[in-house]
Amino acid sequence: MSTDTILIPLSIIWLGSEIALTRMMRSAASDTKSDAGSLTLIWLVIAAAVTAGVSIGHQKIGRIETLSSVAAVAGLVLIALGIAIRWIAIGTLRRHFTVDVVIRQGHELVQSGLYRFVRHPSYTGSLLSFFGLGISSSNGLSFLVLFLPVCSVFLYRIHIEEKALLAAFGEQYRAYAQKTSRLIPGLY
Repeated sequence: MSTDTILIPLSIIWLGSEIALTRMMRSAASDTKSDAGSLTLIWLVIAAAVTAGVSIGHQKIGRIETLSSVAAVAGLVLIALGIAIRWIAIGTLRRHFTVDVVIRQGHELVQSGLYRFVRHPSYTGSLLSFFGLGISSSNGLSFLVLFLPVCSVFLYRIHIEEKALLAAFGEQYRAYAQKTSRLIPGLY
């Protein structure tokens, strides 16, 4: 069985879940948004990077043949793991989760579940999935074209979100940020 037999349905589930989130988990019109257009930017960068990265991944330039079967399987595992981490993080936030950056009336700073270890586990999950997609083609150039722009736009979004959280929660968020990493426990 080819890894594409798994990659294609997994990618459809992944994309479908993200489209559903974007449609269903938006803030209310009455909410004050601090998004700064980052949601639109994320979608544009992801569309361009995935299109370019997947296209390059099927070319010979940048291809690393010796690792192709291992990279393909590892990529699938990382995509699935990333999706799971993202959904667990979203489930932990429950009503506080929106796809745009918003602090609602009565908003609480969640510090349980995966949020005990990292401040942005939902983004960790997404980035892990994109990392997996990037390595699944066994093409170094494809990986760079796909992962670096996506990672950059998520780091921009994290910057925006952390400013909003600091403004809303002040010292409580500052103390939380001091004891947790942004994306990778103990590293960053």
